[in-house]
Amino acid sequence: MSHLTSIEIAGRIEDLYGAPLAELEAHAQVQPPGMLSALLGMHDDLALAERSIDVHRGQLARLIHPGRQIGRHEVSHLLDGARRLAEAVAVRDVQAKTVLAVLQSLARVPAPTPSPATPSPPLPAPPPLAQSTAHSR
Repeated sequence: MSHLTSIEIAGRIEDLYGAPLAELEAHAQVQPPGMLSALLGMHDDLALAERSIDVHRGQLARLIHPGRQIGRHEVSHLLDGARRLAEAVAVRDVQAKTVLAVLQSLARVPAPTPSPATPSPPLPAPPPLAQSTAHSR
């Protein structure tokens, strides 16, 4: 199953909000918690899971390097590394699936376009002046 990476998710967040991720993170720091802070948190969790996958994959690669003897002691490290790698992959998969579902449910709202000015109705004519009933002399 192919998942979007944290870099691709960051791009989608930037597209949705129309600003670079660094600006969005700074903006979210001064705002009450909302959708932006939730998306940024999910992105951070996804990036952390990806880094964890890289670390555990590297550790396993060092443990099974050709020419390295695998004894009783190394087996426990291999099993622990494989377990940790599997956990990191599971976390990455859940985070990617969740943030993608949220992003797909959102759409960028276009900026409001100014409506053409409608002419205002003409002002009513002032009432006629009252005429005096007194006759002039």
